[in-house]
Amino acid sequence: MNVKEAIEKRRAYRSLEPIQISEDIITSFKELVQLAPSCMNNQPWKFVFIQDKSILNQIFTTLSPGNKWVENASLMIGVLSKPEDDCIIGKRYYYLFDTGIATAYIILRATELGLVAHPIAGFNEEKAKNILKAPKDMRLITLINIGKKSININPILSESMKMGENKRPPRKSLDEISFRNQYGKN
Repeated sequence: MNVKEAIEKRRAYRSLEPIQISEDIITSFKELVQLAPSCMNNQPWKFVFIQDKSILNQIFTTLSPGNKWVENASLMIGVLSKPEDDCIIGKRYYYLFDTGIATAYIILRATELGLVAHPIAGFNEEKAKNILKAPKDMRLITLINIGKKSININPILSESMKMGENKRPPRKSLDEISFRNQYGKN
């Protein structure tokens, strides 16, 4: 599978079934984020790979009600960073951008392996950071949930989430998201 195919195939499915995530897969994720570009090669990201059931169960208590589907994930990855670990140029803070690129590498690799990698924002950051024993000055930007797409739609999903399991949600038009030479000009 090439990069374009992985991008086209990637979906944020919520109906997951457990799958064994090998140490080789985790190592491949680690090696790829090490290669991700960042401002001045600062590599401001930290990734916490969570497989221990007792820690996963604790993290599940931090989830927003709409994210209870995550409990079927086989691996969660905490994505952390902080502004001071990357370029700050005037009022521009690069740490979120650079960490996002590295996160996308994991998502695309998981897709290539036939897995689902679904990042979420619906969790209590402070509580989750405490469980992960993350430094207080770091941001827990997202939790990436890794699993295998289930053919059975998870019954706890909302109706709109269930529809998204069968058909890719609509995307904005190219004219809405891209311009030529100046903002608003196509």
